[in-house]
Amino acid sequence: MSNIKIHVLHTGAVCAAPDLPFGGDHCNAIKASGIFQPRKNRLWLPVSVYLIEHPKGIFLVDTGWARAMSPEGEFNKKAQIKSLGSLVLYEVNQGQVPLGECVDEQLAAMGIKTSDIDAVLLTHLDCDHANGIAQVKDAKRFVVAADEVRFASKLTNKVRYNKAWWNMVELDEFEWNDDKGPFGKSYDFLGDGSIQLVNIPGHADGLFAVKVVADDGRFVLLFSDGGYAAKSWQEQITSGIAADKEQQKASLAWIRDQSLDPLCVESLANHDPDVEPHVIEL
Repeated sequence: MSNIKIHVLHTGAVCAAPDLPFGGDHCNAIKASGIFQPRKNRLWLPVSVYLIEHPKGIFLVDTGWARAMSPEGEFNKKAQIKSLGSLVLYEVNQGQVPLGECVDEQLAAMGIKTSDIDAVLLTHLDCDHANGIAQVKDAKRFVVAADEVRFASKLTNKVRYNKAWWNMVELDEFEWNDDKGPFGKSYDFLGDGSIQLVNIPGHADGLFAVKVVADDGRFVLLFSDGGYAAKSWQEQITSGIAADKEQQKASLAWIRDQSLDPLCVESLANHDPDVEPHVIEL
């Protein structure tokens, strides 16, 4: 497979307490939420999505925020609470999407209709990854791990997830069909090894990294929230939001090994403040 192009796009930003992305092994959910910490210490981080132009189709990885979060392109508390359907989620992470930065707006500027998208690959169903499904609801498929749907359906995760973010589309749930990754669970999306959805649990049960592989073996790793920045895998810093810390640590170790592989062209987290929008060609 040749001529694969990956567009790294920023769809606004998310504001969170430093412990949420970089809390480490001993951080708990309350500390990561930042609810009892000064707001002045919070970090604004990019919310990335990725458009993959592939010989077999056009694929979008995650969706970022919905326009309803920032109707006028500015921070809007009332609009965000309504869009997320949760005051608690607003308290944990604020979001803002400047005009022109929602995923559908950026695609339109590239001359791509949302109906041209052959599949949206949802790495997991957290709000900053799935809230923007409304922007691309006429895409042809919405692919998500069945493990993630089961995880999101647990009563204990009622605050974290809101089915309203995706109930306007039909989710195409898959079971793992290959053995790549830290837990031997992956999904060969196109059946040719060029797009591998690799289970990296810990942050969420069904979280997957997207490994895009060229004919010559070179690859790009899009590891979503397996870590929040390059320093996450470089220093093995787990995040503050974890379903299972031990799994999270094992997944992060795998991300490090992949990132250090000589064939790795780029290894990208969804919220790395040091990553700028750019295009990668394989």
